[in-house]
Amino acid sequence: MSEAPEPRALDVDWIHGSPSAKHNADPDIQVHAYDEHTFILRQNKAINYEAPFLFLIFGNERAVLIDTGATESAEFFPLRRVVDELVGRWLAERQRSDYALLVLHTHSHHDHVAGDAQFADRPRTTVVGADLDSAWKYFGFTEDPDRVARVDLGGRVLECLATPGHDKAAVTYYDPHTGFLLTGDTVYPGRLYVEDWAAFGRTVDRLIAFAGTRPVTHVLGCHIEMTDQPGVEYPIRTTYQPDEPPLEMAVGHLRDIRAAIDEIGDRLGRHPFPGFVICREDG
Repeated sequence: MSEAPEPRALDVDWIHGSPSAKHNADPDIQVHAYDEHTFILRQNKAINYEAPFLFLIFGNERAVLIDTGATESAEFFPLRRVVDELVGRWLAERQRSDYALLVLHTHSHHDHVAGDAQFADRPRTTVVGADLDSAWKYFGFTEDPDRVARVDLGGRVLECLATPGHDKAAVTYYDPHTGFLLTGDTVYPGRLYVEDWAAFGRTVDRLIAFAGTRPVTHVLGCHIEMTDQPGVEYPIRTTYQPDEPPLEMAVGHLRDIRAAIDEIGDRLGRHPFPGFVICREDG
């Protein structure tokens, strides 16, 4: 598995809900194969309006699932089944059977951890809690929050950074194989809720500096909440978003957020910008 990212377009027609949930015909989980070792999943908005994105990344020795979605019920949100099918297919193509799964998270909010219980009894599976104590202990951030932790999947090593601001337990992942910078709810085309303004500024500065030393192909968050009109977002709890912008952002968007932070200064509240809305919640 090559460590050098190959830039490619992420031209995907994501499921985005329907005018009537009763008539929604989308799959419970959309699966997009970015390449044979990398899958992006999106939850159906008819199941939960948050419609978060999840990431399944394969290495030679184990795979990692980043986030588990907004719905606990396997009946309504069959994440375990979908992941098992993808893992089974990947192993069958390689005539292998012995393989582990690691479950990690971008942060601790419910719409990113609700499906954890589906993996509690899965063989050869480790689920790392998304809470601050569990996640930061796993990554070694408790002793050194500025370290770059590494998660070795076998021939594919993710680099992990503590990135508080939206949530004190937030973690950002960089995948050298694809060049993905997975930013959770810290950076995405939508409402960036900030619980700790000073920490958020430091995090954005750190991401800009980090991205300056890595070949980042796409900055990928976990939601789409903006429309394709600059500065206009869909209302909260929207279940039909026919005019979404792309999920993927670029490193330049990080600099746009840094400029927005400077422009907002000490002002609380909601601050719209062309590709995102910053909602400063702390006092």
